[in-house]
Amino acid sequence: MAYIIAIIVTILLGLASRKYSQLLPLFVAQNAGDVLWAMMVFFGFRFLLVSRTFFTAILLSFTFSFGIEFSQVYQADWINQIRGTFLGALILGKGFLIVDLIRYTIGITIAAILDKATIMFHLR
Repeated sequence: MAYIIAIIVTILLGLASRKYSQLLPLFVAQNAGDVLWAMMVFFGFRFLLVSRTFFTAILLSFTFSFGIEFSQVYQADWINQIRGTFLGALILGKGFLIVDLIRYTIGITIAAILDKATIMFHLR
């Protein structure tokens, strides 16, 4: 249940970071969406694979996030039509950017630290 809540909160924060970007500091507005997207991916894998190890979720999160980013090098009409939709753009992105790999790394790292800290807190 905790991962579902984390996913929902992260999605809401990500959508808010895009909708209200003009109210945020420029650095946060430029980076928050991708960082939060990667956090949501991590929480999603933790939810789906709760019986698997912590590091499995980290590995799959990086594989999925980086795979989506590298898929943006492929620019066929059919996939660009999907990317042209709101949901398609949120999931698949639009164009390959190296900086997105850094943002995903930061997001997955933050989510993993939050997850581990939460688990440690509950074990006390």
